[in-house]
Amino acid sequence: MSEAVSYEVVSDEAGAIAVIAIDNPPVNAASHAVREGLAAAAARFAADTAQVAVIYGKGRTFIAGADIREFGKPMQQPGLTEVIDGIEKLDKPVVCAIHGTALGGGLETALSCHYRVAIKSARVGLPEVNLGLCPGAGGTQRLPRLTGVEAAADIVTSGRHVPAAEALKIGILDAVEDGDDPLEAGIAFARRVLAEKLPARRTCDENDKVEASRGNEELFGALRERVKKKAKGQLSPQLCLEAVIASAELPFTEGMAREREIFMELMKSPQREALIHAFFAERAVRKVPELETGKARPLNSAAVIGGGTMGSGITVSMLFAGLPVTMIERDEESAARGRQNVEKILDDGVRRGKFDKAHRDHLANDLYSVSSDIDSLKDADIVIEAAFENMGVKKDLFRQIDKHAKQGAVLASNTSYLNINEIAAATDRPQDVLGLHFFSPAHVMRLLEIVVADKTDVDVATTGFALAAKLKKVGVRAGVCDGFIGNRILERYLSIASYMVEDGTSPYDIDRAVLNFGYPMGPNQMGDLAGLDIGYANRTRKREEGWKGRYAADYMDRIAELGRYGQKTGRGFYIYEDGSRVGKQDPEVLEIIDQVRSEKGIDPRPLDEEAIMRRYMAAIINEGARVVEEGIALRPLDVDVTMLFGYGFPRWRGGPLKYADMIGLDKVLADIREFENEDADFWKPAKLLVDLVGRGENFDSLNKATNA
Repeated sequence: MSEAVSYEVVSDEAGAIAVIAIDNPPVNAASHAVREGLAAAAARFAADTAQVAVIYGKGRTFIAGADIREFGKPMQQPGLTEVIDGIEKLDKPVVCAIHGTALGGGLETALSCHYRVAIKSARVGLPEVNLGLCPGAGGTQRLPRLTGVEAAADIVTSGRHVPAAEALKIGILDAVEDGDDPLEAGIAFARRVLAEKLPARRTCDENDKVEASRGNEELFGALRERVKKKAKGQLSPQLCLEAVIASAELPFTEGMAREREIFMELMKSPQREALIHAFFAERAVRKVPELETGKARPLNSAAVIGGGTMGSGITVSMLFAGLPVTMIERDEESAARGRQNVEKILDDGVRRGKFDKAHRDHLANDLYSVSSDIDSLKDADIVIEAAFENMGVKKDLFRQIDKHAKQGAVLASNTSYLNINEIAAATDRPQDVLGLHFFSPAHVMRLLEIVVADKTDVDVATTGFALAAKLKKVGVRAGVCDGFIGNRILERYLSIASYMVEDGTSPYDIDRAVLNFGYPMGPNQMGDLAGLDIGYANRTRKREEGWKGRYAADYMDRIAELGRYGQKTGRGFYIYEDGSRVGKQDPEVLEIIDQVRSEKGIDPRPLDEEAIMRRYMAAIINEGARVVEEGIALRPLDVDVTMLFGYGFPRWRGGPLKYADMIGLDKVLADIREFENEDADFWKPAKLLVDLVGRGENFDSLNKATNA
């Protein structure tokens, strides 16, 4: 028996019960030791006098998935498929008791057991799709036999975690218990098995639900269309669906073979490589120098200055984390509007079924308060300024914050672009100041850029990462520059988009190309969503500071000067009729663009989709390389994570710098050299990119070197 799995028999008046405990901290991953131990336990159970077995996980969870330490290494036998086939074929019944999560191989193990019970806080799922893979140990064949094809297709192609109550309703579980002890729940169900003389019920033999869908091309066609639309170019959801459909169209053994074929096809896919990179990058991004020596300050209360879109979103994000928040506005009227903004978000959460009204009222009334008195921040552990994006406004606010905040409080600005060093210098405690760049909507978007200024104390930077963890956000360390990591790169690809438009390409063609690449929206659609007035204000600021390089945003300025700010005004690049979030193309926008071209004497040269994306990606990659070169981002993976979580870069492409590695840095550099003939200043290659190509290295080599 492996050290990761123990076996004992407990007997009482009900009978003899074998207890098989998985103990492989921290998450009981299905490592070689666990697989070996489960195989040995199954063999022992088959041979001894115990009448029923209970499999459960010690610690905080059941099997939460594969062991990531084994990723990329040759599989050691026994494989999970062989282990769970052995469990399922046992003639004596096996009960699986689930707590925490049963994910991936964990759920596949549970599906091979003859009965499944969970405590009510447990969740189950098959998230392999998020790594560009398909379940490989029978998940796509056993799950539909319990839930039916349609429910299984949703679970497998989304990778979502299914709460215990839903899992019971759709047939994954046989019982849900109120307690928090999985062993107690498992033993209780095992006694029921003995009392009722329940047989070893094998999931692979449960064919009624899949047979009900056999030959239903209308259902299969609808599922394929739905999944293709949601996948936005990602391969694994579409092939996972085919594996689920195979459960209805083929006998179990042939369905298992089809699942294996799909699994191996996906293993060879570049998308799998990209998604694995994204998975590990999300974890590696937490490795920052400040966390090696810093100690987080207390985070028991917060104050947010500003009740607009960002301020209210930040407030709700902290309320969701159970953090008491005082929102401060300049006057009573503005404070009342801020409260309305927060309550609107909370009411929307109730309407969407995210939480009930009682929880909404707790957040709104017990944890949240508004004030027009700046002194109300005096007891807050952290103060986050979310005011208008203007240096004068922010410096004035930080002078006031400095006077009223308690000693030791963390003072943060939510600026999207402005110099944190300059903001910090407005106080007598620059060591307590950092940037916390939230992304809109702040209560939804997971990225949080933690901007470490020149004098930011290591404990303050550490507190920024502690806040990110508390808010369940992905914190990325950024240095000080105009726009930090994300918005600095954003400025470059918005600039190249404006160049392409001015030179003859329709903004709608650019959006279409970017959507087809895998983004959720194009740059002009994004501008309409964020508000074209924001970009206009930023361009105005930069012109006043001395704009460098080509200015090709005249057509955008004219659109904004007409009061067409996007979705909030019903008109921007697109027309939004009757409050619709989906815009229609606006012929007047094309007329404005044509007029600007005519005034500048530009002969239009429209680009096709391939040419659009070559320029678009080259601009992103080149600036990303420069951001790493200058130390604004610690590593290439920090750029990737920023663009994945804050800017909609398709996860299945890994991030812009991983994408560059995969297509070849020499090819990217060749494109930039070609475009350099059009605009030498804009397309000057990043020194880091040139050096990597010269050394025959790539961005991933830097990731490995800095994370060694």
